[in-house]
Amino acid sequence: MTIIEKILANKSKFETVKPGEIIDIEIDVRAARDFGGPNVVKHIKENNLKIDDVNKTFFTFDTNPTGSDQKYAVNQHICRTFARENNIKIFDINVGIGTHTLIEEGFIYPGITAITTDSHANIMGAVGAFGQGMGDKDIAVAFNKGKVWFKVPKTVKINLNGKRPENVSAKDIVLNLLNKFGANSLLSYAVEIYGEETEKFTLDERITISSMGTEMGTIIVLFPPNKEILDYCSARAGKQIEGVYADENAEYDQVFNIDISKFVPMVSLPGKPHDTVNIIQAHKTKIDSAFLGSCTNGRIEDLRIAAKILKGKKTAPGVVLKIVPATDIIWSQAMEEGLLKIFKDAGALVSNAGCAGCAAGQVGQNGPGEITISTGNRNFPGKQGKGSVYLASPATVVASAVAGYITTFDNIPDEPATFSAKEQSKRFEEAAKKHEENQKPIKVEGKVWYIPQDDIDTDMIFHNRYLAITELSEMGQYAFDNLAGYEDFAKKVQPGDIVVVNKNFGSGSSRQQAVDCFKALGVQAILSQSYGAIYERNSINAAFPIVTYK
Repeated sequence: MTIIEKILANKSKFETVKPGEIIDIEIDVRAARDFGGPNVVKHIKENNLKIDDVNKTFFTFDTNPTGSDQKYAVNQHICRTFARENNIKIFDINVGIGTHTLIEEGFIYPGITAITTDSHANIMGAVGAFGQGMGDKDIAVAFNKGKVWFKVPKTVKINLNGKRPENVSAKDIVLNLLNKFGANSLLSYAVEIYGEETEKFTLDERITISSMGTEMGTIIVLFPPNKEILDYCSARAGKQIEGVYADENAEYDQVFNIDISKFVPMVSLPGKPHDTVNIIQAHKTKIDSAFLGSCTNGRIEDLRIAAKILKGKKTAPGVVLKIVPATDIIWSQAMEEGLLKIFKDAGALVSNAGCAGCAAGQVGQNGPGEITISTGNRNFPGKQGKGSVYLASPATVVASAVAGYITTFDNIPDEPATFSAKEQSKRFEEAAKKHEENQKPIKVEGKVWYIPQDDIDTDMIFHNRYLAITELSEMGQYAFDNLAGYEDFAKKVQPGDIVVVNKNFGSGSSRQQAVDCFKALGVQAILSQSYGAIYERNSINAAFPIVTYK
């Protein structure tokens, strides 16, 4: 068996499992965040359910750690109250990103299973564990029964051969992989990564790569744990941890041999994480802001790289640099090492730990016409604000903040680029014009809405600024309001209509609202060539018809 098959078999009643089988699996860690969490509580209360095991059940408040949004504050209080009543542990707004925290605290280690309302829960693959983002119905079931159903995925093996170039970071590696595989060629696969160089990857580097498995459409990206990972997890868990490894005769659906020595520093162009290019193609693109953080790149190694580049330098005039550590432990470590002083001296804004810009609830948002370079995992339209977002490594992000335009750490100019008032005015005029053009939808007459696009993600379907909404009746009005050309979909759609799209519908987040908004509008069904894995199971759990066509 492969790694994922062994883990799932170990947590089921079967000795062996095969791809395509649907099984019930024991969930070792069941967590809900401050988005999704209130709906989990609602399902449990409405159905008079009990908590299976409070020692395996958690709340993590990371999407709005400032508590600055009224609806988030209300929802956090709902979860806190429920947690007090049921003796459930909360990692509150002072702790940081839940997936990272659960690894730090020793709850996540090789071989275990974990689910949360975070679509990047597959970050657990960095330590050789099974992690999966799921909707609030699944999480409520796990809180109550300790188990959920799961379809055993096929596994792909990727061998990274050759020597890694010195100027290629972990973020560059995953952007190179996105360039090769795109957003849906590995859809619903588990991926195992091997190679001499991968054995040298640190925990922080593995986290960066596994985190963006979501953007490749994979169920999970797994690294076989090496001694460093086992020692780290054993120390955190307070017991000796053994890894789970694939059998020598494990059956893989496909095997890819890739020469890592050919990898180069890359950026994702605005709009699609998988639309990646050699950084040379984006070189000298002027920026307004830069963001270092997210569950992909808010680790201590990322902050050290940033500090090394920023020491003795200033951000370019007019450029705002925002830095958000992944967890409070990392934040404190950065303070002890003097990194925060370097950031502040350079003119950066440093916030408390959390998801930041990715969650639309904290530092990191941008406005119309604004160009941002970010270490985030997604740059879907509207994901980090109304501007344009390039994705890149921490070194590229801070180097660009100093230069005033996109560049590499070894090519920072002596004098930064600056904006003229005319350039800024033109930028905003173009953004306003683009927004106006997007108001004109394309429509196929009749009962079918045909939207000829691939990779329509959950932020386009139901934007994260509405995640605090828990009433189904309120969700419909926001359906597709972040999908260019279909912003008025909710006003025009009629009960009984059907939506037809292309590939990979519902990629991205685990939010249940992206399904429920269509139910609220009376849409009968969605037809797509393929679906994001979490979206597919959320639809099934909500008894909402989704149909696959070729």
